[in-house]
Amino acid sequence: MNAPIDITRVVLKTERLILRPWREGDLDDFFEYARVDGVGQMAGWTPHANIEESKKILDMFIREKRTFALEYEGKVVGSLGLETYDESRYPELGLDEKRGREIGYVLSKDYWGRGLMTEAVRAVIRWLFDEVKLDFIIVGHFTRNDRSRRVIEKCGFTYVKTIPYGTQDGRTEESREYILYK
Repeated sequence: MNAPIDITRVVLKTERLILRPWREGDLDDFFEYARVDGVGQMAGWTPHANIEESKKILDMFIREKRTFALEYEGKVVGSLGLETYDESRYPELGLDEKRGREIGYVLSKDYWGRGLMTEAVRAVIRWLFDEVKLDFIIVGHFTRNDRSRRVIEKCGFTYVKTIPYGTQDGRTEESREYILYK
C-alpha cells in the first residue's frame, strides 16, 4: 500500500547534493531546466512553454510536500518525487500490508553523465527505508531512456515487468518497472 509522505522538514545531504523541499525562490532554476527540449520528455511531460507553467508546477511541489529539489553548488538542477504507485498494477504488494512508494526523477540536461542522480536516488532510498520505514520502492523508465535505466541498475532495483504508461502529454510509452525491497 502507498505509505503517507511529507518531506516538509526533510533535508538530505550527499557528497555533492542537498535534497530539500522546493521553495518559491527556486522558480528561475526550475524553469531553466524544465523548458529544455529532451528533459521532460524522458519523464513523460513536454518542455515548459513559459515561466507561468513552471510556477504552477512549483506551487504543486510545495503544496503536495513529496518532491525534493536537487541542489548542486547552490543551484536547483533537478527533482526527485515520491509518487503514489498504481496499486491495481501491483496487487501482490497489498496482500500483507507492505508499505511502499514509487520514485520519479528528472535532471537538468547540463548535469547529465555526472552521477548526480544516482547519488540522489541512493540518499532517498536510505531515507525511505531507514526513516520512513518503507518495505519497498518502485521505479520505472521508458524503454528508450537508457540514462534512467543505468541509475536504476546502479541503485540495485530488480526488473519486474514492462507496462504501457500514459504520459502527461497524451502519448503511451512502454515503461520498464523495477522494485527494491528493504
